[in-house]
Amino acid sequence: AVVSTQSTGDGMIKKIEEIYLFSLPIKEAEIIDFFLGSKLKDEVLKIMPVQKQTRAGQRTRFKAFVAIGDYDGHIGLGVKCSKEVATAIRGAIILAKLSVIPVRRGYWGNKIGMPHTVPCKVTGKCGSVLVRLVPAPRGTGLVSAPVPKKLLNMAGFEDCYTCATGQTATLGNFAKATFAAIAATYAYLTPDMWSPTVFTNSPYQEYTDYLAKPFVKQPKKEVKY
Repeated sequence: AVVSTQSTGDGMIKKIEEIYLFSLPIKEAEIIDFFLGSKLKDEVLKIMPVQKQTRAGQRTRFKAFVAIGDYDGHIGLGVKCSKEVATAIRGAIILAKLSVIPVRRGYWGNKIGMPHTVPCKVTGKCGSVLVRLVPAPRGTGLVSAPVPKKLLNMAGFEDCYTCATGQTATLGNFAKATFAAIAATYAYLTPDMWSPTVFTNSPYQEYTDYLAKPFVKQPKKEVKY
């Protein structure tokens, strides 16, 4: 793994934000468990059967859409197809953890209290579905369809106006478009982020000596049920 569970477990990386700061890819779901663990909640958005035509008839598999979030600035979305429903959900949860992204929140007007809405208007697109998130004043709530509402709530937004066009009945694309819009909150460079960036060494450089050591796999502890 690029960011290994060992380097996080040994206390080299203190916060998950350090990983995002240097855009390091996370390749193990356990890393997310280590940092966000108990705060994470997952929800199955949909399980749909998909079929492939074979000589003997159809082969049915199940596709699961799972959203995961800590209701405080982190959200992930996972999609997995498998022969069995339980396996598909399990795989989707792992993929959702691997896709966890930071969410930037902002204000509608005066900067009073904690950030509560999207920092600016953002859009996300998947297939024909286009989702637009618009800042809303405090107390508005999430003005949205059920699918984006779940994702926005999990991401930690309290107030937000939404606008959606396209075939929103395609739940997968609707969820992916909302996820893309939420991800765009940190991609937009607002004037308050114009100050010069002071770069520090990436963890790869910082802990070169540690990474150069041969990795010794720890024996797994037996769990007695």
